[in-house]
Amino acid sequence: MCGRYASTRRPQDLVDLFDVTRWDPDQALDPSWNVAPTDNVWSVLERVERDTGEVTRQLRPLRWGLVPSWAKSLATGAKMINARMETVAEKPAYRRAFAKRRCLLPADGFYEWQAIAAPGTAKARKQPYFISPEDDQVMALAGLYEFWRDPDVSDDDAPGAWWTTCTIITTEATDAAGRVHPRMPLAIAPDDWSAWLDPAHHDAGELRALLAAPAAGHLGARAVSTAVNDVRNNGPHLLDEIAEAQ
Repeated sequence: MCGRYASTRRPQDLVDLFDVTRWDPDQALDPSWNVAPTDNVWSVLERVERDTGEVTRQLRPLRWGLVPSWAKSLATGAKMINARMETVAEKPAYRRAFAKRRCLLPADGFYEWQAIAAPGTAKARKQPYFISPEDDQVMALAGLYEFWRDPDVSDDDAPGAWWTTCTIITTEATDAAGRVHPRMPLAIAPDDWSAWLDPAHHDAGELRALLAAPAAGHLGARAVSTAVNDVRNNGPHLLDEIAEAQ
């Protein structure tokens, strides 16, 4: 799974990088070196404008943890931070979003944990690793988004009536990520961003073909402090490399 990642680029940098045409500067997110489930995260998506019919590419904050439209509670999202590539086009929770509501989630890299055996009867511990592109380029993680209407809010226009949530698509891990954890997030290559985001593109086979390893598999993994285990910890120090336990 992908349960934590880092996203520290300025929104203006993301607007330029992803050729965004619509962005509200008042919707600000702080850089995060410890993005956790239920956090708000930057996303790039395309929507058809109701007034003009024009397709606009937007930079928007979404809540990480997809809540299907039919879910009874927002809490459902905490268990749906990832969607498996192998079943994403068929599972009821994701298939409509895969067909119509795809997004990109910009990331600097992601964390995974490796179980480290302990001597004797001591409990094994988990060593966190930060996995990121060798060239430090941004990763456009493949995501889906969904709208959820809170039934406890009577007015459609009231704050909290509508939530927009997202999930990250994952697959079997390879290369540097594979030695740490069996699953890893998928990404979309820059040449395929438009095809992935296009809300009129519905062919499941063609969409699956766009899913790829982040940075084309050119990833590095470094051991980092267990400080990242606590969601309250944040800052660039979380990416500092430490000596790997033997």
